Amino acid sequence: MPRSKSPIPELKLHKSSGHGYVRIDGRQMFLGKFGTLECRSKYERTIAEWLARDRRPAVAPLTCSVSEVVAAFMMHAVRYYLSSTGAPTGEADNFKDALRPVRRLYGDLPAAEFRQDELKAVRAAMVDSGLSRSTINARINRVRRVWKWAASERLVPTATHADLMTIEPLRRNRTTAPEAPGIGPVALADVEAALPHMPAAVAAMVRVQYLSGCRVGEVLAMRGEDLDRSSDPWVYRPRGHKGSHRGDDRMIAIGPRAQAVLSPFLGRAPSKYLFDPAESARPGARRIRNRYDRRAYAQAIARACDRAFPHPRLSGARFTRTRRPTPMEAEELKAWRKRHRWSPLQLRHAAASMVRREFGLEAAQAVLGHAKADTTQLYAERLDGLAREVARAVG
Repeated sequence: MPRSKSPIPELKLHKSSGHGYVRIDGRQMFLGKFGTLECRSKYERTIAEWLARDRRPAVAPLTCSVSEVVAAFMMHAVRYYLSSTGAPTGEADNFKDALRPVRRLYGDLPAAEFRQDELKAVRAAMVDSGLSRSTINARINRVRRVWKWAASERLVPTATHADLMTIEPLRRNRTTAPEAPGIGPVALADVEAALPHMPAAVAAMVRVQYLSGCRVGEVLAMRGEDLDRSSDPWVYRPRGHKGSHRGDDRMIAIGPRAQAVLSPFLGRAPSKYLFDPAESARPGARRIRNRYDRRAYAQAIARACDRAFPHPRLSGARFTRTRRPTPMEAEELKAWRKRHRWSPLQLRHAAASMVRREFGLEAAQAVLGHAKADTTQLYAERLDGLAREVARAVG
């Protein structure tokens, strides 16, 4: 039987002194005379505190640096931000992006001294990097959440977090940070033009997402056993979704057109993902996962768009180590691709626009799963019925 990666350290006898001790984080902690109630109580308290911090090494309270707080929080984040299936949600990566300039600028600073002026300097660095106003506000909020966690762990004084919370977010038209461009729906013609240049699995995911309005993560994680094909239309219940941590149920209606797209992929084991990137990989490719992730899905779509909409002058140019694009050519090619590429999120927006235009706002809420948490059960059932009607008609 394999040993646990982190077994509970045992209470042991130190023979020369007669005291009990436990070894945690590479440190020997003496707990009093072995066999006494005091020794046992100290041992149980020490183990409970070690488990409460997720078996992480103890950080000296109120004296740790910014880098130590960031490292301790990231160890917490990778264990905490998981979906209902135990898979990472991506939130830990969002914190990593937000904390990168914090660590770069103030890694050696005592965490208790990271206050308003320091956070404003981090925000200014984000503005200079070209991030949008909404992205900067979101990242600054994540930094403050890290210090809130640190205060709850007694790594910084609560006054430090309170000081950071007094900073107002960047306001529209009162900052040099640009506004994020809105995400609009992709035109059906652009989708159809790119489909022939995609691997079969990616093209199927694009079609299913456009016809059902499901989220990116929901189409990536689709399995045969999650599809109820006994109903009309089919119903897909993803194991993990955006509202699963609240206990919300998510049902996605799969209409006849989407059913036809999925049918060729239903011959594999029900527990396996329908869309396997290994089937589209080049011979000899290494480390192929058993499912697409968000980045691979988006990259496959971007490459298909580049092939469907080549730059009239630069797409056919051969760039080598000795013949690199000039700065002007690189900017021109970047601008062209930005205009002619579309993302998986735009498919969901396109589905929402189509359903709202044809069936109304309430039907769009039903299809996209946007019912509020306090919606009554009767209203939820009515939304489910609308989603089924829409799927029969358009999906």
